[in-house]
Formats: sequence, structure tokens, C-alpha cells
Amino acid sequence: MGRTYLVEESIGQYLTELSTKVKPYITGLLIGQCSPQRDYVVRAVRTPPKEQQQEESGGPPKLASLDEEWITTHASQVSRMLPGGLLVLGVFMIATPELAKDGQNALRKLIFSVEKSLSKRRLWKPTEEEVSDRAALQICSATKKIVCRTYDVQDPKSSAKPADWKYQSALTASWVALGCTVNVNIHIPLLATSPNHDLEKNTKNGLNRWSKQIEESVFLINGQVKDEDTELLEGQKKFRGNTQPSTQFSDVKVLTQLGQAASARSTATVQVCSGSINLRGAVKCRAYIHSNKPKVKEAIQALKRDIINTLSDRCEILFEDLILNEGPQKKNFGREYHVLPQRLFVPVAGSSVMLSDYKFGDEAAGEIQERFVEMLDQPVQAEDMHIAEDISTVDICPVADSPSDTQQAQLTKATLLLKLQQNMGLVVAAAVAVLASIFSFNYFSD
Repeated sequence: MGRTYLVEESIGQYLTELSTKVKPYITGLLIGQCSPQRDYVVRAVRTPPKEQQQEESGGPPKLASLDEEWITTHASQVSRMLPGGLLVLGVFMIATPELAKDGQNALRKLIFSVEKSLSKRRLWKPTEEEVSDRAALQICSATKKIVCRTYDVQDPKSSAKPADWKYQSALTASWVALGCTVNVNIHIPLLATSPNHDLEKNTKNGLNRWSKQIEESVFLINGQVKDEDTELLEGQKKFRGNTQPSTQFSDVKVLTQLGQAASARSTATVQVCSGSINLRGAVKCRAYIHSNKPKVKEAIQALKRDIINTLSDRCEILFEDLILNEGPQKKNFGREYHVLPQRLFVPVAGSSVMLSDYKFGDEAAGEIQERFVEMLDQPVQAEDMHIAEDISTVDICPVADSPSDTQQAQLTKATLLLKLQQNMGLVVAAAVAVLASIFSFNYFSD
């Protein structure tokens, strides 16, 4: 028995319109949510055409010209604009009948390429229970026939399995939204051994450590700690037959641990650093969950991943901006303050789900509107863009001078002396203990 995909009805109209375009083929992404019982497809987004593709004309149609790198880059950009709970569920292709034979092979290759690209950027690991099937949707531009198959992206040798593709109206009209504000104050040391002050690599390592804290945090949903296996909507009224968007919103508080557990062993490490990075601010996070008896653990997992993704994505965007403006070979730096891009949310017509994006302070609304059209094929009104938060900053602090060999030697010597003093302390303490036992023995012997 294959998987079932419940698909927003408007997607059918969108795909039909794309099939009328005069092209040998069109590719795109399927966006939605996985669940143990079924998957939900809430958006389909065509791959933006490259300029050179727009200029091409004539010649026999062929799939050999499929630009895999362009499609995976688009998938990475789109994934940044998805709130928690939404992900790239698969890929689609609308092709002429003569290309139908090679269509599934091309789609299979794209599915694994997209998943590989997206997994490289994640700071979290999928759980064993998670659905790892991804959809490959093929549509004939002439007959409009739909063929949907799935591939297990965790198995490189996975073969195609049939899947049901079913349209449904108002699919996301009553989905559950969860939101929280997370205060961030992360201190990341810059190791002196890092080549060319590799800020991006050091930042990712620091965020990796921080993400583990988020994973281990306690989440209060509407002020309560709920058992993970209970239903999220337990005890809440469900309005049947309501096709108008009516978001059920849950306010979430995130409680991070102040320190290690008493049983955990603590170790200290001395490292030579050339400076530090400090990330400070408050980030707004949001996740959406289907309304078909969702579990608490599904909701919390979606929100955790949004918290981790939103900070990681902003840092990526900042470093991409720095490379564009200052070049990739910047070696020496003084103290610098950078503002992380602010998160904004945009509603989707006929849905309770909102999409997101990131805005630098000097970016005009028109630039963001263009990005939504290019990446998500969705026009956005300026008044519909809601900036959700205040400014968050990155403070890059170098030491006064890079440590010389002499300074490093002095630091090493100081470290050895410190360890020697600690060891001497242990020796003295042991000697005192021995003497005390001898004196006490003599005292009682008398």
C-alpha cells in the first residue's frame, strides 16, 4: 500500500495553468507536511527559469539539459521561507508525451539531489519514526494524466512505489499554529587555528552546540507541560464544516537548561582564540500542524526545528551578504557589528498557514515582493508583509593582536603552571589527610 497525498485544490488549477505553457518541460517543488498516516501538499512552486533558458528556442526537446544544480539551489532558497512543520516534500515535472519515458528517471535523480542539498544545511537529524518517502509527480502536458510515485530518500537503492494523489478543498483552513519568542545570547569563540578567520564555519559549530540545548529544552504549550503522546487538541472544540481560515493558535514558552545535569561530567578545555562572535536578540518562531489528531510531539518537533532553522538561516544569509559586499578572501578584521535580517510573515490566500522571509534594514518592500514571485511564484502586497521582531545583532570581537608564537608559548606555560598548581593542591590535600589520620590514631591510642 503506497502513501496518500492530500493536496490543496488550488494546486490542481496551478499545475493545469503551467501545463499550457509552451515548453518541452517544467519542473518544480512540492511543499507540505508529512504525518504517519498521510502527507499534505499545500503548495507547488515551479523552478524559476534561467535567463539563458528563456533565450533558448528550437532544437529537439530533451531532459539531458535539466539543470540539477539550479533546481537544488532553488529548493535551498525555498526551504528558508518555510515555517516549522513545512518542508520540500518532493518534485514535479510537466512534460510533453515524447519526454514521458525518461521523466521518472529524471525525477528520481532530482529527489535525491534535493534531499542531499537540504540535509547538508540542517543542524538537526531526522528521527527514526519520521517519514522519509518523497514524492515524484509527473504530468503529461497533452493528456493531463498524473502519475505519482515515492522514493525513500534514506535508501539510495530505493525503487519507485505508487502513491495516491487526492485533491481536497480548504486543506489547511483549520491547521494549528504554534508560536514562541526565543531570547538568544550565544558566545562563540574563534579559534586561532581556523584558517583566514573562518567566521562561517566557527558560527555553524557554535550553533550546533546551541541547537542541542534547544533539543533538550522544556516546552510549555499554553502554560502547560503536556505528555508527548497525547493529542495536541485534546479537550478543544473542533469546528466541522468550516472552510474559512480559522487559526487555532498555541502560545509556547521555551525553558532551556541553565547548566549541566548533576550527573553529567564536566571537563574544561584551554584553547587559543583570535576573537569571538556574539549573537544577541529575540527571534520569533512559528510552526504549523495539520488538524487530523496531531500529537504533542509532532508540534514540539516542528517548533524546535523552526527555532534552529531560523537562526541558522539568518547567519547563512548574513555571510552570503558579506561575501557579496566584501569578498570571500577577507582575512583581517576589526570589531564589527552586523544586524541579522529580520523575519517577516506573509499570509497565503485561503489558508491559515503563513510563509516567511528575511529582510535587511536597507531592503525595500519591492525587493521582497520580487523574491516571493521568483522563489514561490506568489505575488505579495506590501501591506501583507508583517515584520515580526526587533533587531538581532552579530558582534564580531577580535583580540587586540593575533597571538604571536611567544604569546602562545606563555599561554601554554601558564596553562601548565595552572595544572601543576591544581595537582600540587591535590598532593597537599592528600598529605594533610594522611597526617590527620596519623594524629587521630595516636590520639586514640593514648
